[in-house]
Amino acid sequence: MGLHIKTIELVALGAAIGGNCIPCLEWHYKKCVELGIPKEEIKEAIEMANKVKQVPIKKINEVADKLLSETSE
Repeated sequence: MGLHIKTIELVALGAAIGGNCIPCLEWHYKKCVELGIPKEEIKEAIEMANKVKQVPIKKINEVADKLLSETSE
């Protein structure tokens, strides 16, 4: 037997956020609620997805800042 359906839906919820897929987020949020996943657990999954999603934003901004500082005017 694989992952529990509740775990799968929480992972899918995070993936939807990571993929910027609004219809996916709405679908998987609804499924989480239907499965009786507590709002606090849903919130934790969303917060974790947002934390993970911030890493590439931080890194790209670091590279952009580095390039700007190396460029002579």
